[in-house]
Amino acid sequence: MPIIKIMPHPEYCPQGVEISAKAGTSICEAMLENNIKIEHACEMSCACSTCHVVIREGFKSLGEIEDGEEDLLDMAWGLEPNSRLSCQALLSQTDVTVEIPRYTVNHAKELH
Repeated sequence: MPIIKIMPHPEYCPQGVEISAKAGTSICEAMLENNIKIEHACEMSCACSTCHVVIREGFKSLGEIEDGEEDLLDMAWGLEPNSRLSCQALLSQTDVTVEIPRYTVNHAKELH
């Protein structure tokens, strides 16, 4: 199973963490299953940009970005060339390193 290394984030995982998940699982699903409460206002339907992450290692292993995701990424705070929506980034057999940006475009937190 691939390892997801999540860099420290002051709210979601202050110390950083490493988790594992099956290939084919989205990064968002893997984080939520491991009690990392990343924002996902649209319930992972690729309709917002609140689950935006920056892939620091393993970006190319996640496959091509589809047009809908690319359009939504344009609205994400702190967009970088290696940005993905974690609900759309499916794991392969390759380990990845993920940074959760400090802010999202959400004005209010959802309670999931």
